[in-house]
Amino acid sequence: MTTKIRRWVETDTGHRIPNHSSKCRNMHGHRYRWEAELEGDVVTDVGASEEGMLIDFADISMILMQHIHDVVDHAFIVYEGDTRALEALSSMGDGHRTLVVPFIPTAENLAKWAFELIEPHISSAYGNILRLHSFHVRETPKSWATWSP
Repeated sequence: MTTKIRRWVETDTGHRIPNHSSKCRNMHGHRYRWEAELEGDVVTDVGASEEGMLIDFADISMILMQHIHDVVDHAFIVYEGDTRALEALSSMGDGHRTLVVPFIPTAENLAKWAFELIEPHISSAYGNILRLHSFHVRETPKSWATWSP
C-alpha cells in the first residue's frame, strides 16, 4: 500500500513549436503549472518531524523552485534546432532568459524533461520508500501532459 502526494509551482514561460501546422508555431507564452507526484510510504518514526508524511511539502517546493521555477520563469524555452527562434532571441542580448533544450518544447516533452530534472533530488531522510511517480505539466487550464517511467 502506498500514498501519493502532489506539489506544484507555476511559471510564466514562452516557447514555440517550430513545425506546428497551426498558431503554436508562433512565439507565445503560457502560465505553466509544473506538478510533481510522489509515491511511497509515510514516515513511521515516532516523534519525527515528518511522522505521518511522505516528505514535507516545503521540501518539495524548494526542489521545484530551484530546479524548475528559477530556471524557466519569465524565460523562453527554445529547441536547439530552431534556428529562426534562436536568431531572434539572440538579438535580445545576454540579459534575456533563454533556455535552449535538445527537444521541441511541447507539454509532453517538458513533462519528461522536468521528471528527469527533479527525480535525482527526491530522497527520504527517514528511510521510508519514496519516489517521484510522475510529472504533470499544465500548459493551459484545459491542457495537461503527464510523464512517468
